[in-house]
This record gives sequence, C-alpha cells and structure tokens, in this order.
Amino acid sequence: MAEAILRHDLGHQVRALSAGVRPQSKVAEGAIEALKLAHLPTDGLYPKDVTAVMNEPIDLVVTVCDNAKESCPIFPRPVPRIHVSFHDPHGESLESFVRVRDDIRARLLPAVRQNLGIGSAP
Repeated sequence: MAEAILRHDLGHQVRALSAGVRPQSKVAEGAIEALKLAHLPTDGLYPKDVTAVMNEPIDLVVTVCDNAKESCPIFPRPVPRIHVSFHDPHGESLESFVRVRDDIRARLLPAVRQNLGIGSAP
C-alpha cells in the first residue's frame, strides 16, 4: 500500500519502489480493496524481492515493518534509511487494511517529504 500511496500522493516528485525481504506470492486482496476504496491506482502492483531493486538509483530506503528494519540488506552504495513501523493487517478484515492505509498517509508521507526535502502539495 505504501508504494501506491507514495506514487499517487507525491506524484512526479518521487519514484516509489516497494520490495520485501520475504515477499508474499501476491498483493493481499484487502490491500488492493483498501487502495481502490480511496481511489488509488492498483495496476502493476506485485510483490518484489529486495534483490529486484538493489541496483536501482535509490535516494531513501524506508522500512515499514520491524522485521524489515532488522533484516534490510546493504545496498551497493550508501543510502539514507528511515523506519516508520505499521501494523501488518495480513489476514485481517478490510477495515484493518483501511486503518493501515490511512495511517500510512498520515505518518509515512510526512516522513518521506521531510527526509527528501519535498514540500507539501499546495
């Protein structure tokens, strides 16, 4: 959900990539539905292993779960990192996914803006 929210809300200011250390086989249906309820695009979202993005030009690594914070690999060049922890709603109700979606918007967006020096949208 964080990838879709960052792509949508930060528009042309960032290129968000999402990857995990142990990605699921598919994006959770609850995540897709929560994004659609907020009119956020879901096309092209799929789980990626972090090795798929290791050689991308990355300006900021953001970990959103405590496990990823502890096991995040070392990138080929020094990259600033921040950690903003969110509840993992996997296997829970749609309402739980919606709460996490809204929490991502409320806390992750400002943290990314601050760390990349991006101002708020007018």
